[in-house]
Amino acid sequence: MAVNPLTMTALVLVYLAATLVIGYLGYKKTRSSEDYLVAGRCSHPVIIALSYGATFISTSAIIGFGGQAANLGMGLIWLTVLNIGIGILLAFVLFGKKTREIGQRLSAVTFPDLMGKIYRSPLLQYISGFIIVISMPLYTAAILIGGARFIEPTLNISYSGSLILFAAITAIYVVFGGLIAVMYTDAFQGTIMFIGMTVLLVLTYIAVGGITAGNTALTNMAHLVPKALADQGMTGWTTMPSLGSPIWFTLVTTIVLGVGIGVLAQPQLVVRFMTAKDNTSLNRAILVGGLFILMMTGVAFTVGALTNVYFTQATGKIAIDAAGGNVDAIMPLFINQTMPDIFIVIFLLTLLAAAMSTLSALYHVMGTALTCDLWGRGRERSLTHRHHQYGIILMMIVSTLLAFALPISIIARATAMFMGLCAAAFLPAFAVGVYAKVPSTKAALCSMVSGAAAWFLWTAFVHAAEAKPLGLCQAIFGKTSLLGLPWSVMDPIVIALPISFIVMIVMQVRVAKRQTAPVPAA
Repeated sequence: MAVNPLTMTALVLVYLAATLVIGYLGYKKTRSSEDYLVAGRCSHPVIIALSYGATFISTSAIIGFGGQAANLGMGLIWLTVLNIGIGILLAFVLFGKKTREIGQRLSAVTFPDLMGKIYRSPLLQYISGFIIVISMPLYTAAILIGGARFIEPTLNISYSGSLILFAAITAIYVVFGGLIAVMYTDAFQGTIMFIGMTVLLVLTYIAVGGITAGNTALTNMAHLVPKALADQGMTGWTTMPSLGSPIWFTLVTTIVLGVGIGVLAQPQLVVRFMTAKDNTSLNRAILVGGLFILMMTGVAFTVGALTNVYFTQATGKIAIDAAGGNVDAIMPLFINQTMPDIFIVIFLLTLLAAAMSTLSALYHVMGTALTCDLWGRGRERSLTHRHHQYGIILMMIVSTLLAFALPISIIARATAMFMGLCAAAFLPAFAVGVYAKVPSTKAALCSMVSGAAAWFLWTAFVHAAEAKPLGLCQAIFGKTSLLGLPWSVMDPIVIALPISFIVMIVMQVRVAKRQTAPVPAA
């Protein structure tokens, strides 16, 4: 439905004005490069928690993964479990404190800078920055698509116009305000997201007849599972797919493990740890962050699955059919057809907040990786805010152009791809680096390169979901995938991350043994 233009315009203008004012306050507090890059290392616990959560959760979670829940069912709730257990508890307790301490001691200001200083290797900083610059635009583009897909029907403007407007507004306060502005606006946007998702859950259950009636109806719809999905192992929207089936591997290895583990090595999230004043701030952030993630992902996955009940009752079609086969269009269609006009605007603001909070972090990380870690290495003293701003603008343009080129139903997959690559390339070296007394530079370099290479090779030549559209395997070997089931549906993270960890541990142990070996007598 079309919302009241006056109401929509008024609320959107209030939201944008508030965002820009908060961004301006951050800009006024930005006096040095350290302020611009790591928010002065004195952020409040609530700001850290909401910024971390809002950066973590974007339109890819709400639109992309919500759509996947509509297509594959509530098995995605396992991702919520991992998001909280690994993405919050493990991340803050195991990595957050050590990252903050080491980052402050070494005066690290970006993730590649942290890695380079831990291992005393400019090459490691270059490689980390390069991986970020070439891979993060994919994730950024997916988030842009998620926001634009909802803006397009809600505001009745073209998809192209939605993308460009969305990207430009977010860039304004990121370019000028740096990380202080980003974190302040993240906290504001995170609050809007929490309220919006809470109301969405309540209104969705009202639309499907209540909690018991809605869940029971969804369970009883198992016979409506499309034959194509049933043949691949799907058993219903409230049950897990058949163990070992293609859909089981997609759900567990790509969506749950790919994102659930990949969050530990996200550069834009690691930087949040370095903004904390002390470890107590990180401890206090855990409770707020855990509750935030529960509401964001748990609600998105639950509502996504329940859209099947609504569309079946209203149109006689399951959600994916009602959306014309486009997974990314399911949640926007559901919201626009079922919710009151005022909530459509509120949810638009929720999506804007979700996307802008993550986009701002990604713009900041990509731009600073380009200027600080690639071009700016060795020029630290000559770098100014303006250089960082140029980098952010350039990466924004690249990401927006990529968003125009990506196909439909790409949001969730692009997110899982980026997070899987980050885990394979960064996680072993990051984990060992913050805990080992004498971390091995050679081990980190080999681990990072082997993890990234294994991920790419498996993606291009085995994992059919990516290998088919990429076309490299078909062009070279004349077939979509080099291996059959179950390998062709097994996500690259399941192969690449163990390889990266094995290389890291084996080489690190060898270094430790050489250091402790007795010196031969003369």
